[in-house]
Amino acid sequence: MVPEGLYYTKAHEWVKVEADRGRIGITHFAQSQLGDIVFAEVPQVGRVLRQMEPFGVVESVKAVSDLYCPLTGEVLEVNSSLESTPEQINADPYGGGWMIVVRIGDPNELGNLMTAEEYRTYLAAESH
Repeated sequence: MVPEGLYYTKAHEWVKVEADRGRIGITHFAQSQLGDIVFAEVPQVGRVLRQMEPFGVVESVKAVSDLYCPLTGEVLEVNSSLESTPEQINADPYGGGWMIVVRIGDPNELGNLMTAEEYRTYLAAESH
């Protein structure tokens, strides 16, 4: 389950480019590895993040995992509904389970990320 049109990191985050903004979450693979997510911590609006800088954590019944920002940018929105319903990340990782929206600081950084096809290849190689 790797949607087309998104960019992916080796740490299993995704970003959907929407004009000068990037909507960010974790992949279906990541949430399935974590199991039932019980808590998500995301940064405050206004925080400036660098590419691949940790920006929060997700906690599941199995583990606590850092979240890494796929792109440099200022946090414009956070999905505040995750505070009360973090299980949205499991149920809909590419939709209602999104985490933050950043203003894209450097569109050239997209070249450091994987396309859907590249991410599928990466997952296949990781599972061997």
